[in-house]
Amino acid sequence: MQSLLFVSGGLGFIFLMTCLGAATVFFFHKTSTGKFQQIFLGFAAGVMVAASVWSLLIPSIEEAQAQGLHGWIPAALGFALGALFLLGLDKLIPHLHPFSDTPEGPVSSSKRTTLLISAVTLHNIPEGMAVGLSFALAAQHNDPALYASALALALGIGIQNFPEGAAISLPLLQEGISKRKAFGLGCLSGAVEPVAGFLTMLLAALIAPFMPWLLSFAAGAMIYVVVEELIPEAQLDEHSHAGTLGFMAGFLIMMVLDVALG
Repeated sequence: MQSLLFVSGGLGFIFLMTCLGAATVFFFHKTSTGKFQQIFLGFAAGVMVAASVWSLLIPSIEEAQAQGLHGWIPAALGFALGALFLLGLDKLIPHLHPFSDTPEGPVSSSKRTTLLISAVTLHNIPEGMAVGLSFALAAQHNDPALYASALALALGIGIQNFPEGAAISLPLLQEGISKRKAFGLGCLSGAVEPVAGFLTMLLAALIAPFMPWLLSFAAGAMIYVVVEELIPEAQLDEHSHAGTLGFMAGFLIMMVLDVALG
């Protein structure tokens, strides 16, 4: 019961932060969003890289070693499978990244706004998985330190979800959608995270011996999103350091949260 309350609070928090980020659409004009979006995207990338290392890969290795395995095997193979999973979704689901005019995936007659939301929904899946798995690991061991680490991860993902919510609502505003509708769609794009988190937590409870693989799987999926989408979009302006500074800030904050609270 305690673990369910913790994970509900953690997943509810990351969803709330997405909605708060989407609400920034009410404070920007259509012509003044580029620099802020580069900072937002870079920050999200930094948080996800730090979370993948400290909250997922290192626990994956430690959990594998506790099971008497070579730590690097599930860490490496799970990481690769996570990246391949996201690559497969990229190929199967039509989507359109912000700042791009060319949709990816199968040919689709969907509107640009629908394709934009699909792109964000895709990279929200591993974030929800990561939080759900962290709480599942804490529940398996009933360890206060692991609960603290899971809460730190939820806090870090929640913080980066604020700019991430903005990164979807602001491009929707530029597409000509009203501020109210852009906010609603941006908020809705984050709903996949609690769903993915709960499903992953239930899966982990059923196949506890595979926890090292699941943790590294989530890490691989997150790193794929960072390299494939967030960093390139944060660096579109070749003469700006906004995306780089955002990345450094996001990485630093997530690292401090995980080490200080974990």
